[in-house]
Amino acid sequence: MATVAGLLSKGAVLSYKDSSGSKTIAAVKSIPAMGADPEKVDVTHLGSDKKAYIAGIQDSDNLEFAIIYQGDNFKDIDTLVKAGKAVEWTVTYSDGMKVDFTGQPSYKFDGVEVNQALGFNLVVVVSAGPNFTPASH
Repeated sequence: MATVAGLLSKGAVLSYKDSSGSKTIAAVKSIPAMGADPEKVDVTHLGSDKKAYIAGIQDSDNLEFAIIYQGDNFKDIDTLVKAGKAVEWTVTYSDGMKVDFTGQPSYKFDGVEVNQALGFNLVVVVSAGPNFTPASH
């Protein structure tokens, strides 16, 4: 297998599943960090010379995706938000690596200034995942 020098972010895609299949969200400008640090659980006891910890449960942060407003892309997100249900999401990177997670969407609009593109943030409260699938080569 060839070593990859790195991976350009261009071509990364955010999509979700609905009753008709997988749909891509248009004009995603940024994808947040994926994954979570496990909380640490103190297991120090009276015989311990130093504090001791074990890895606890991971607490996933909300995932915020910056998106350029294009009308239809906002209508799609608005429909998901108004449904009030958790949705299955996938981020696919250009080499085929995938990150799947489930979560309920909401959104908030950016402030606006003169000569600036209108944008909004898709905020997903994660209820399952994220789960990583490496690219298959």
